[in-house]
Amino acid sequence: MSQADQRVAVVFPGQGSQRPGMARAWREQPAFARWAEADALLDLDVTHLGIDADADELRVPLHCQIALFVHFVVQYETWRATGGDAGVAAGHSLGEYAALFAADVLDFADGLRLVEARARATQAAAEQHPGTMVACLGYPVETVGEACAAVGAHVANDNAPGQLVVGGTADALDRLRAALEDSGERGKVVTLEVGAAYHSPHMEPAVEPFGAALDAAAFSPARIPVVANVDAQPHRSAADWPAILRAQLTSPVRWRESVRTFTELGVTQVVELGPSAVLAGLVKRTDRSLARTTVVAPEELAGAPQ
Repeated sequence: MSQADQRVAVVFPGQGSQRPGMARAWREQPAFARWAEADALLDLDVTHLGIDADADELRVPLHCQIALFVHFVVQYETWRATGGDAGVAAGHSLGEYAALFAADVLDFADGLRLVEARARATQAAAEQHPGTMVACLGYPVETVGEACAAVGAHVANDNAPGQLVVGGTADALDRLRAALEDSGERGKVVTLEVGAAYHSPHMEPAVEPFGAALDAAAFSPARIPVVANVDAQPHRSAADWPAILRAQLTSPVRWRESVRTFTELGVTQVVELGPSAVLAGLVKRTDRSLARTTVVAPEELAGAPQ
């Protein structure tokens, strides 16, 4: 494919999609060399994280985020080598950095260094302002928003109709659960195994230290538009991204609206690249007219748009 296919959006999931041994199936692909490149750039055994790390080791935010970024790049470059391409890119939270790589906004080295800096900054923020997250399933977005305002919690991800993720202190989330039970609406609240209230004001201490890393990175004009988490709008300008990525730390991921934007841009197919299927289900809940393909293993590339 000589030009980007405007009908296709390529998307990348975020933290939580990792799997032990996720890189093993990709070892025969030329793009697998990115793991060794990451080892050298960070002076860290990143390859171990993709090949041998167990689930507990991959739960560490620094390990998880670095390993996922490298894995996304290997998958994306392998897909491109088979003739795949997209006219739009997007990623959920951490996955946004892979989308920026796919759009040629960030090169591999700058993207990797930003992911490392982001992981370290958000972990430090989580230690200053402890929190966690819950998924609110089945409730209207207005009901969840009103309950959050009443108890001091924060909508962190608007993922799909009837699926929102909320962050806050453990006490605030207990009050949220009670408020939703008393709302008269039907739904359930599920505790998530995360150690921080990401995409909320709890991450404010991360903004300044991460900003220094953003100022040191080189951003280029986008080859294809990237739909940003913070505003669900397509962006091409290199100048947009430092402010967007700062804001992403403390702002909700507007994934439901991002999927609507895909349709407005003429997208008819969504290709999810990642170690497990996450976003395809959210796309289906939001807009069933969009065809969906998930690539987890190399043999699944044959079923992806070419």
